[in-house]
Amino acid sequence: MPFQKTHRQALFALTTSLACVGTASAAAFQLKEQSAAGQGRAFAGSISQGGDATVVANNPAAMTLLNGPLLQTDLAVIDYSVKFNGTGKDALGRPLAGGNGGDAGDTAPVPSLYFHTPLTDQVHLGLFITAPFGFKTEYADGWMGRYNGIKTELKAVDMGAAGSYKVNDMLSLGASLFVERLDVKLRDAVDFGAMLAGSHVPGFLPGSADGRTDINGHNTTLGYTLGALLRPSEGLSVGVAYRSEVKHKPDDVGVNFSVPDSANAVLSAVRPNTFVNTTARTELILPASWTVSASQQLNDRWTVMADYSHTAWSRFNNVVLDFDSQLPNETLRFGYRNTSFYSVGAEYQADDSWTVRGGLGYDQTPVTNALRDVRVPDVDRRWLSLGATWRASKRMSYSLGYTHLFLKDAAVNLTAATGSTLQGSYKLGSNILAVSAQYAWMP
Repeated sequence: MPFQKTHRQALFALTTSLACVGTASAAAFQLKEQSAAGQGRAFAGSISQGGDATVVANNPAAMTLLNGPLLQTDLAVIDYSVKFNGTGKDALGRPLAGGNGGDAGDTAPVPSLYFHTPLTDQVHLGLFITAPFGFKTEYADGWMGRYNGIKTELKAVDMGAAGSYKVNDMLSLGASLFVERLDVKLRDAVDFGAMLAGSHVPGFLPGSADGRTDINGHNTTLGYTLGALLRPSEGLSVGVAYRSEVKHKPDDVGVNFSVPDSANAVLSAVRPNTFVNTTARTELILPASWTVSASQQLNDRWTVMADYSHTAWSRFNNVVLDFDSQLPNETLRFGYRNTSFYSVGAEYQADDSWTVRGGLGYDQTPVTNALRDVRVPDVDRRWLSLGATWRASKRMSYSLGYTHLFLKDAAVNLTAATGSTLQGSYKLGSNILAVSAQYAWMP
């Protein structure tokens, strides 16, 4: 059967968006959105369910569940709303000028691409491009919480190769090695007026001389995934996988200051060579995780599945910026805690062409109430997911998945380095729509 033009166009449209990475919908800035089929069941059975090529990246051992060479591309579109409502005061206790910052969330794509082929009956090979982490919040420049943060953007893209070996009918083992590119951008307002007023410089008050700092860093390094697939009885598959932490150490982070003319000359005199454009060094550890997944086929039509994953977020604690200037080191304190994700789901094969699915999930946030900030004002997430797969031909299939996240309001009570305070709460909302196309060279 020829690879029809419309099918080629569908795959091309999804593949060409791989340069984009979107806003996180899993805890903090972790992205689970790498599979439209998995999205439809809240990622229950994420590394134990057959037919979905995303196991190439997430549990290479489960490639033994895939039949023949295939290419799969997925695209999730995440709509994430972040709206603050509250009040702020400067270092003298006066109300801070500026509004609530608008909707700091984003609507963005999360693409991924997978290729799989068996080399022998026992050995399988896979290639993948995924986005395991991504997040963005951006407020209006003059909002009242500008001294705590204006823009936060993090993108991580993995490109890797995976292999698996079928030991016997009950056990398969697999591993992958990937290269990860990380890009981070931060923007804050700087209250030079409060800084100079605190040094008793006449003519300056808090909020009278706002500047800005922009921090841009990137790094590329290696990580790996190890996995196993057990098939202890008829219709039961159990997957276990470990993804390593990835330690990024950029040593040329760009730091640019915008200083208002009214404060520039004074700062040059009282704090020379401090607020100048420079570079910095830092270390940022993206967390390790492990996952246990099970799928049980009940009969020819029904399959039930479950997932549990643990993410070692406590390694993402303090991020220290060591500046190559007179500026003292700056510590971004996150204080994250380790988290768990749980989900259950089911699939029903209505006929040879259609499979429908659904799932429920609970995703714990690593953000504690005491340390919640304006950059990542995260809360626990409850998932409700629905989806379907349409097998258009023997070689071509399409999947659709939808998730609504139930999010509670989140409170913040913050004090900036220059003494301003911010109190209020966040109203958060998120919906995810995912699509995929899979082409198999062998029916």
